[in-house]
Amino acid sequence: MTHDVKEIFADAAPPAPAALAAKVRTLAPSMTRSMQRVAEAVAGDPAGCAALTVTGLAELTGTSEATVVRTARLLGYPGYRDLRLALAGLAAQQQSGRAPAVTADIAVDDPIADVVAKLAYDEQQTLADTAAGLDTVQLGAAVAALATARRVEIYGVAASGLVAQDLAQKLLRIGHIAHAHSDPHLAVTTAVTLRAKDVAIAITHSGSTGDVIEPLRVAFEHGATTIAITGRPGAAVSQYADHILTTSTARESELRPAAMSSRTSQLLVVDCLFVGVAQRTYETAAPALAASYEALAHRHRPRGNGNR
Repeated sequence: MTHDVKEIFADAAPPAPAALAAKVRTLAPSMTRSMQRVAEAVAGDPAGCAALTVTGLAELTGTSEATVVRTARLLGYPGYRDLRLALAGLAAQQQSGRAPAVTADIAVDDPIADVVAKLAYDEQQTLADTAAGLDTVQLGAAVAALATARRVEIYGVAASGLVAQDLAQKLLRIGHIAHAHSDPHLAVTTAVTLRAKDVAIAITHSGSTGDVIEPLRVAFEHGATTIAITGRPGAAVSQYADHILTTSTARESELRPAAMSSRTSQLLVVDCLFVGVAQRTYETAAPALAASYEALAHRHRPRGNGNR
């Protein structure tokens, strides 16, 4: 199975106006430079662009009418007319009194209070963008596969590896057999043993991490259901993913690398998967959670003198 960005969003419903900016931030890195100019223009000035014809927007961005239409379709709209309607809706929302966005660039000499405020703003924006852009049909299909899986193997390295561990621990607590792997050799070894009733999950913001793509490919070729959690839905990892869950990322800066901003959105998707699985398997998940709480409760109680 192969996917490109057009295929991924071809059957999805047009995004709501509020999700347009999130779509632009998510998809811009996989666009051509001319399409990026169109996307940045509509996200930066929705009211102004909504008043333009397709010819006018092409002239404004120094592109062609065909590029404008392709960009609209890539963003999830059937045509430019639908994009203009969304832009008008977004402009109306912005003019209704919502506070303007603040910059979250962190300077070396920023007071710690400003660092807290800027990071909190970025985290909130990243979560909102991810929620707005998350395909709930794909999410539901991924939850259904996980709920009935014989075994779940999760692949991620570096910061994504920590997210993989988080998901594995959550699934284990509700009685599912799940393991997280950051060692590439062990990851491929486990992927070889997966079959049709198993699930493999790759977590990679860039979508191009070889140590994550390889075990997902092996799992895919052995018949397992495969899921990719990525910020680049058109990247190489999508070629071997039955279900793609797209994350958003806050703007990077010198003191806020991609590993920080991508982790926030990945954890939201992981939590959505876990809660969805827990809902579908509630009769077994609830007792398993209660049992794990009880098993660990004594470790959180104050120790008396006699327990030293």
